[in-house]
Order: sequence, then C-alpha cells, then structure tokens
Amino acid sequence: MLKIGTGSGWWGDRISPAVELAEKGDLDYLCFETMAEATVSTAQVRKRRDPDFGGFDTYLDDRMAAVLPHCIRRGTRIVSNQGWVNPVGAARAIRAHLDRLGAHHWKVAAVTGSIVSDRIAELAGPIMETGREFDSIEGEIVSAEAYLGAAGIVQALADGADIVVTGRVADPALFLAPMMHEFGWRADDWDRLGAGAGIGHLMECGAQLTGGYFVDPGYKDVPEPWNLGFPIAEVEADGAVVFGKLPDTGGVIDRHTVLEQMFYEVHDPARYITPDVVVDFTGARIEPMGLNRVRVTGITGTPRTDTLKVSIGAQEGFIGEDLFVYAGPGALDKAYLAERILRERFRIVGLQASDLRFDFIGVNAVHGPMSPVPATPPYEVAVRVAARCRTRAEALKIGREVDGMAVSGIGSTGKRVPFAERVREVIGIWSTLIDRDQVSPQVQFIEAGS
Repeated sequence: MLKIGTGSGWWGDRISPAVELAEKGDLDYLCFETMAEATVSTAQVRKRRDPDFGGFDTYLDDRMAAVLPHCIRRGTRIVSNQGWVNPVGAARAIRAHLDRLGAHHWKVAAVTGSIVSDRIAELAGPIMETGREFDSIEGEIVSAEAYLGAAGIVQALADGADIVVTGRVADPALFLAPMMHEFGWRADDWDRLGAGAGIGHLMECGAQLTGGYFVDPGYKDVPEPWNLGFPIAEVEADGAVVFGKLPDTGGVIDRHTVLEQMFYEVHDPARYITPDVVVDFTGARIEPMGLNRVRVTGITGTPRTDTLKVSIGAQEGFIGEDLFVYAGPGALDKAYLAERILRERFRIVGLQASDLRFDFIGVNAVHGPMSPVPATPPYEVAVRVAARCRTRAEALKIGREVDGMAVSGIGSTGKRVPFAERVREVIGIWSTLIDRDQVSPQVQFIEAGS
C-alpha cells in the first residue's frame, strides 16, 4: 500500500494543512500542485519586468521551510510542480533548504522540457477554443508550454530522487508518477494508469475532496470549514484506493465530496484525457468505509492520445479598472448617475476601448442585465468601472476620470486612495495540440552544496 498526501491544490493554498500531513500523515509521498492555466504566462510576464524573480512558486521557500523537517524525519518523498518556468532554479532553492537542514544525502531533481515558446509557431495545430489557425492569435506570444506526463518524474524517482520539482506537468501526473514507480506499472498498462490518473485527479485540488468549495450553508454543511484537512490516498497495487484525512481536522470525505471532485473539469467521464492515459470514470464504485473514509475502485483507462495539449499565453492589451462606493438612502440612484457622468467623460477624453463595463456590485455585477431589479433599494452600492484597451495610456484614463469624481462628482462618493495600481496587462490563454514526439522531459539533479 502506498500513502500519498496532497500538499497544495493551487499556488495560493494554505500551508498549515500540508505541515500537518507531513508531520502526522505517515506518508510515502507529499505532492504539491501549484499551477493554474495562467500561472506560467504570468510568471513569464513578471520575469520580463523583474530580473530578480526566480520564475518558480513564490511560496516555495515558505512551503519547504515548513514541511521539509518533517518529511526528512519520516522519509516522505516530495513531488511538486512548483518549478513553473524555472524548475532548475526551484530545485536549487530546495537544495539550499536541505543543505541548511544537514540533509546532504537527500537528492533533488528538476524535470524540464515543457516550455516550447520558441517553437510553437511551427508546432501548433488549430486553436482549440476557436478552431482557427495559430496565426489568428493577435497578441504577442509570451509563453507556450506543453502538459507533460509522468515519465520525467518516474525517471527521476528511479534515479533516486527524494524530491522532484517540475515545470508544467498535468496535475494528475504528479500523483500517478509515484504509483508507477512504486508498483512498477508499465507505461501501457492502461487500466492501472487510468486508475492512478483518476486518483490523481481526485487529489489534485486538495481540500476540494475534503469539503472545500463544496460547502453550501443549509444544503451541504461541513464540520469546521475553517480547519479543512487535506486528503490522503491509500493506494493498492491494483489501483484501488481509500481516501481519508487526519482525524483531528475539519471537513468531510464522503460519497458526495468524491463525486463532486470526480467530475470537476471533466467534460466526458468516459474520456478524461491526460498525457499518460485516457481515464474512464464510468465504472467507478464509491463505497463508504466509516467516518471520513471512502474506497474507490473500478476507474479504468484506454490508450493515450498521440498529441499533447499546449497552453499558450499571448499579450492582448490592458485593462484599466477602478472602484468607488455609495452608502445610505439613494445609493443606487447615485450609482446610475455616476455611470452616466463617467460615460460622458470618457466620450469627452476620447477613450479608445474595445470593451467598457460598469458593475454595481451586489446588484448586477455577476449576472449583468439578467439580474432582477432589487425589490428594495440597496443601502450600499460599489461601482466597478473597467475598460479593455490596446495601450496602457488608454487604460490609465479610467482611473484618471474616476479620480475626478472625488470633487467633481456626486455627493458622498467614497473613493479608494489614489496611486494604487489600476492598470494590468491582459494575457490571453489559448490551447492547441502538438505531436507528443516533439517534446521530451529531461531530468537534472542538483548536487549538495552546489
């Protein structure tokens, strides 16, 4: 039996549940997932502006400082995609932590090879979201990275790595790789790979399996939602698994939380495509095994596809944005008049925007014109103004005109403090497929004291 815990479900996840798992979980592996679709593109943009930015998880030092003493003591190996656009740099940072702790015998490996920015124009197929050709992307390409599978991690573990840090790797692969290494699963054992990737999918979002993002007061109540434990998978060599969590943590694991996470981001339960295998969830059996323990069997797989998905980041202009508030009687009427004033002001200053929107937060900011008119006028209204522009200079006009509302606007306009950053770059995220033969992972070990 192999015991794997989730250390994070995304970059901004809490660190303390991972520490509890590292300290008390008696784990064989602790896996950290830290990437969203836009993570690499955002990191590339920041790297262009800030030469001191390492290019990897900005919380890497905090996470490693917190969990490494426990992992070293218990012999828990770590698999992580905290490398972002610089896995080797992340591995060096982890190496420094190990050396400071005297763990010179621990081996750290970086898996590279996911970035294809310099070749994407020649490799790309049609854009998946639009069906149009690659050159239909209008903006400057800032990143392109393929979703690698488990192979590089498996190789690093076979070569003795105690910690493996990667760039872009499909989330389930972070968890599948330890299973392939420990159980000796072949790369064409589709049913076991399907089970392992399915387990990885259930684990990849951390607390979403233990009640996080599941809570709905009065409908789906969860114990101690402020103290959610992260999940633990106890995996058998045949791909059966029991999910659980530490007994002194909040949250819940039951049939409902497992089912909700099983279908998270899955378009076709019979064909969930990963780089390693196509997962089939339709035969899954979910059995309660007591309090906060659920056994899952019957997830299978079919052969992997000949292509890999690539996520492309493209610079597509700027968004100018600001916010101000009204409170008290007539707040909504003041908000309506503020919108009219600003629309006239934007006309006067010649704002060039491809999209301009006003949101009255609490009234129509989410559902827009489909929102019902409030039966009772709200006592407080926040007005958000945003425009998408081709240039930063145009986007800056939003904040400048909102500033003018302080003394030239409506009585009781509540403004934020000026000089805050009110313009941001727009990074469009697009997808394409490339032949899997065009990329291959490479493994690099970082020696102690280097």
